[in-house]
Amino acid sequence: MNIELKGLRSLETEDSLINYWPTDPANFGCWIRAMIGPDDQDGAEAFDMLVCTPGWLQNELASNKALSGKGMIIVEEYDYDEILSYVEKKVIACNDSDWSKAAIKLSRFSFWEYEDYQP
Repeated sequence: MNIELKGLRSLETEDSLINYWPTDPANFGCWIRAMIGPDDQDGAEAFDMLVCTPGWLQNELASNKALSGKGMIIVEEYDYDEILSYVEKKVIACNDSDWSKAAIKLSRFSFWEYEDYQP
């Protein structure tokens, strides 16, 4: 099954990530939501990630002492095209025989909205 990135949003502005611009592109952290689903269907599910710079991480570590690395995309500075390209490559690498297997792979580098869902 082929899956695709159907949208990329900033959770800070609740708008497309292309419209987001951090105050300091070299020192920022921003949660993003990738909407991903099968390429032959309309639907998509949410996968959240934190895009941040090493400087932002350093500032966070000064007050938190420990952070989890899951769901992080670490960039030198804000560059929408680079972030989009990185996420698209990760999505393509998660193609599998069915959606549930692909979604589990996607959840290894992001926070899937249904990750801990138990019917």
